[in-house]
Amino acid sequence: MPEFLPHGRRARATGRGRRAPAAGRRWTVLLVALLAVVVGAGGVLSASGPGADAGTLTAGTPTPGPTAAPAPGPTATPATPSPSPVTPSPSATSPTPVLQLAGPVPSAGRGSFGYDDRPGPVLGRAGPVQHFRVAVETGSGEDVHAFSDEAQAALAGPGSWVDSGRLRLRRVPEGEAYDFTVYLASATTAGRMCRAGGVDIRVGGRPYTSCRAPGKVIINLDRWRTSVPHFVRAGVPLSLYRTYVVNHEVGHQLGHHHERCPGRGRPAPVMQQQSLFLDGCTANPWPYLDGRRYGGRPV
Repeated sequence: MPEFLPHGRRARATGRGRRAPAAGRRWTVLLVALLAVVVGAGGVLSASGPGADAGTLTAGTPTPGPTAAPAPGPTATPATPSPSPVTPSPSATSPTPVLQLAGPVPSAGRGSFGYDDRPGPVLGRAGPVQHFRVAVETGSGEDVHAFSDEAQAALAGPGSWVDSGRLRLRRVPEGEAYDFTVYLASATTAGRMCRAGGVDIRVGGRPYTSCRAPGKVIINLDRWRTSVPHFVRAGVPLSLYRTYVVNHEVGHQLGHHHERCPGRGRPAPVMQQQSLFLDGCTANPWPYLDGRRYGGRPV
């Protein structure tokens, strides 16, 4: 027994020495758990707090150790974002039509003309060919090629006079044989040329409309640039008026006379004097509609 007690004391002493690591382990586990909570809370606060950027460390947020950092990988070049599909605006798909051109129109030119020097293709599928020239008055401010291209488009159709199948047209340059000339002339020059051909184009004392004189289709520069008030009020594009006035005056050259509106709301015949009135009809630049000659009663 006397020997047992010292052994027992040693055993108790040894026992106390073994309990101490167990308590240390409990504190260690508690500390790790507490740190995990703090780290988790700190991560949430750092990511969602105002003004915090991704990856920014704030006070109270532990710096992650080496084991917490992601393994470095190859650096990727940021891809260039593809442009998003653009939906066309209404103005892109349905542009506002030009009703008339802005700016002053020369009331008089020099009385001389420059001619389109380009031959054109034969327009139409059958019939004899009539040859025409295109000319623009010097000093009008208009380009002869631009005017010639619009006149050619008006005479090409579909819907123009060549749709009859009994007529073809072809533009020729100056110096070649021709049947008629399409002129773009200032109001003063147009008035003088029309009067010489027996046509008075004055309205209110000023040369207003266009005309046809023998061998001459004379387009008034005022009308070419500004159309007519009732077309503008109705929102009729200037391009439509231009097509109309070319086909109307060339129609006279081909032997056609003025016609009446066939009924309210119907298209106006191209030989109606649309520059002066529509009489309830709607503007129409073509002598042929749906492949058939369209007209009204003669005036």
